[in-house]
Amino acid sequence: MPRRRAIETAAIRFDIVDSAAALATVIAAVSEIGGKIRALTTVRLIEAEPALAEIELEVEGVTDEALVSALEAIDGVRTVHLTQALARVFGKRIIVVGGGAQVAQVALGAVSEADRHNLRGERISVDTIPLVGEEPIAAAVRAVADLQRARLLVLAGSIMGGDISVAADELRAVGIPIIALNMVGSITDHVDLVISDPVQAGTMAVMAVADTATFDLERQRGRRY
Repeated sequence: MPRRRAIETAAIRFDIVDSAAALATVIAAVSEIGGKIRALTTVRLIEAEPALAEIELEVEGVTDEALVSALEAIDGVRTVHLTQALARVFGKRIIVVGGGAQVAQVALGAVSEADRHNLRGERISVDTIPLVGEEPIAAAVRAVADLQRARLLVLAGSIMGGDISVAADELRAVGIPIIALNMVGSITDHVDLVISDPVQAGTMAVMAVADTATFDLERQRGRRY
């Protein structure tokens, strides 16, 4: 799959009075200094008087100092401190969804392989959720498109199809590839790569997104192992 160039991003966490106009004010301030917002997340709500929201903000195209100054000038902003962009800390995300036993084995392979690459400067993390049933799994597949830094999905189970296959097509259409275990159901016709061994599936998932690997998912697309 195509490699993405690393982009330096200023990251900051701050508390702001929790009002209807709070985030609009932040967006306007970032725009005024020429920044491009890459992540804007409410981390938690703080019970206080007035109520506060703790916000994590990542902005491209500005310096740390300029971002701090812009936010400190906003009425309602309280504590401000610099952090690191999550892409630098947790990096690319491999998402593993499916039956608990299979998910655990995929995670074993993925974490072991990620360790090798992270020691060489990569940042790859592995997220898992064991689920049973067509509706919950299909919903999880669709939700991967909304996860920040998600780069690849592994479907691990013994039978999948129906709406899960439809959701898989939708996810691939937005550019997120899918590896699936060899299983019963139509899902194996709606993914990029099918692998029988769950540990190998996890290993190859990490290799597919690692800049420190030479594995090219494009050349393997449609194959079964």
